[in-house]
Amino acid sequence: MIRCFKYSVGIAFATFASIAGAAPSATAQREINGLMQALETSGCRFQRNGSWHEPAEARSHLQRKYDYLLKRNLTDTAEQFIDRAASRSSISGKPYRVACPGTAEQDAATWFQQQLQRLRRAGA
Repeated sequence: MIRCFKYSVGIAFATFASIAGAAPSATAQREINGLMQALETSGCRFQRNGSWHEPAEARSHLQRKYDYLLKRNLTDTAEQFIDRAASRSSISGKPYRVACPGTAEQDAATWFQQQLQRLRRAGA
């Protein structure tokens, strides 16, 4: 009897998980790609787990994280991408940082939110 109950709960959870996450819309995909492109072309350095990385390397890292989230239906908006992939290390939990020429170093979440606002104003 218990085994049957566990099986039923597992099915319910699997069904909920597939309903909860959907593929990102074309707009969300465009915004997320725009965010990664903004980082890559920004000239800003990207810090994760205490080490600084050049923009192309940072984009590659974020692309791997995004691909992981996509496979698991865990991100369907640009805001979720920022929160779940571009804000902090999933291993250490430490926030990512961005340092751009001529500006103060800041949390990556703030930087990406600003970039998203710019993209939306520009009609990305």
